[in-house]
Amino acid sequence: MAENPLFAPSSLPYQLPPFAEIREEHYLPAFERGMAEQLAEVEAITGSAEPPTFDNTIAALERSGRILQRTATAFFSVVASDSTDGVMEIEKRISPELTRHSDAIRLDRALWARIKQVTTEDPEEAWLLEKYRDDFVRAGADLSEEEQARLRELNEELSRLSTEFAQNLLKAANDSALVVTDAKELDGFDEARIASLERDGRYVLPLLNFTNQPGLAQLTDRDVRRRLYTLSVERAPRNFGLAMRMAKLRAERASLLGFPDHAAYRVADQTAKTVEAVEEMLDQLVGPAVRNARKEAEALAEQAGFAIEPWDWSFYAEKVRQARYDFDASAMRPYFELDRVFRDGIFHAATRLYGITFTERPDLRGYHEDVRVFEVFNEDGGALGLFALDPYARPGKRGGAWMNNLVDQSFLFGEKPVVLNNLNITKPATGPTLLTYDEVTTAFHEFGHALHGLFSEVRFPRVSGTSVPRDFVEYPSQVNEMWATWPEVLANYARHHETGEPMPAELVEKMQAAEKFNQGFMTVEYLAATLLDWAWHRLAPGEDVADAEAFEQKALEAAGIAFPLVRPRYRTNYFAHIFSGGYSAGYYSYIWSEVLDAESVEWFKENGGLKRENGDHFRRTLLSRGGSLDPLAAFRDFRGREPSIQPLLERRGLV
Repeated sequence: MAENPLFAPSSLPYQLPPFAEIREEHYLPAFERGMAEQLAEVEAITGSAEPPTFDNTIAALERSGRILQRTATAFFSVVASDSTDGVMEIEKRISPELTRHSDAIRLDRALWARIKQVTTEDPEEAWLLEKYRDDFVRAGADLSEEEQARLRELNEELSRLSTEFAQNLLKAANDSALVVTDAKELDGFDEARIASLERDGRYVLPLLNFTNQPGLAQLTDRDVRRRLYTLSVERAPRNFGLAMRMAKLRAERASLLGFPDHAAYRVADQTAKTVEAVEEMLDQLVGPAVRNARKEAEALAEQAGFAIEPWDWSFYAEKVRQARYDFDASAMRPYFELDRVFRDGIFHAATRLYGITFTERPDLRGYHEDVRVFEVFNEDGGALGLFALDPYARPGKRGGAWMNNLVDQSFLFGEKPVVLNNLNITKPATGPTLLTYDEVTTAFHEFGHALHGLFSEVRFPRVSGTSVPRDFVEYPSQVNEMWATWPEVLANYARHHETGEPMPAELVEKMQAAEKFNQGFMTVEYLAATLLDWAWHRLAPGEDVADAEAFEQKALEAAGIAFPLVRPRYRTNYFAHIFSGGYSAGYYSYIWSEVLDAESVEWFKENGGLKRENGDHFRRTLLSRGGSLDPLAAFRDFRGREPSIQPLLERRGLV
């Protein structure tokens, strides 16, 4: 495998992974060499006769594992976005090996002894040193040999279960897809959408990774809506058992590490710090949210003329919007063409706010032909990094939308950032790609994550870009959503794809008025998922769950969020965030981050909105800092004071 492209740094601009050269058979040898190389580098650190210093211990750890890092970045990007049977087999094999490798480093007593002796006066080094110490303690470095042996077993089994959960869910997106043979059953979809779903004489609507599928708002046939909804909530039934097992193992691991439950373990190194802080915030939201949702349900039933079911909610919510606000969400789609949304909307806002510009690089390739790559420049023409966009849904791509780094910015290696946004927009069979308003908002959101990665200016990869606590990472991306409807930005990109005419002002006004409706539903749907996550991870060590679905219902009732018409945004069986995505006991992060987001939106409005000085201030004080300091200190540097929950309550109509 001398020609394995993963063995050496990429020769492409900005070290973009050479996806065109990488074949499936390259991954395992690169993983194996990468792990062996990093263990040898750690052995060199622990075997040094020199006294431990920041440079020969912490910085040396930062420099270690370069082949492994390159390989994992390329491989898991493909796992998420363009998986195959071969890739999934590699993932099953390598995931537990990677867990064993991580444990071998973080449970290395000689290495831990050196780390504990390191001192430094440099503030950024001191922060990183503290992060490493916390990482090692939380990984079990202080446990006995017997306890560490059990911890390794737990970590390995959890890794295997997490991979199985994710792969079951990926298969379920297609295995549980809605299939119809008569296009008339898809009444409500436009002709282009129906054509995009045609497969060998049948029409196949794959599931996206949440409860309420977008089609529920459009399909006029009530029985088809019922079938689609049922397929959504009952998919991947084997995942119930996996979730029960994972929750039990996580509780045992938390106890081993000195915590009463997994939630306490998870929040200890977040900005929330304690379970009490999280629960105090959630308690303020549940009652008002449920009251709002019940009022909305009454309005929907009145509109429908009968007692609605969960699969009716989205459909009749649109009817109420049309009746109350004379607003039809589908009327906006012709004004949201994908290229224009990015070029004249997302990129335009970033240029106005931060001075950066974008040049497409068709000579640079991603892992799939749909991936587009843009070079990003600062206002002075200096190179900033690369932005890659993968907009379309496809078999082998997990649901949802996300951002990840393909190259971490760091001064240690002199590397500039390469960031990737993934969306799941249906690719039309022919013609332009037209987005829903929700898809536009999602695109702005994910680009907020991209900016967080692109603007990073830190020394060490460990704290680069979005390497911040889970309950802080969503904050900058949520702030970026505000520019989707900022008048100047919206006027620049919301133009009819055929005529070029701007979106009528009255349609914009109706949309903004209509947005206030259905906030109860959206808040209850989110909070129900949050509190379900919380219930699974407040289980005490040794506590058994016999029936996952019964546990769900009991947990929602206990939290005061059980409302039959509004199920959680994610049920246990497809809650990828918490059982395969790193958000266990952390789904509260979105609403926690929204407190900071709502505060920041108020600041931008108070200070004139889309102005360079505002963008420069946000970039300098917060976006550029990554995880190199206390994130709430970065927020205070930006906002000038502590955050308040009041703007969030007002935004969601919960006052």
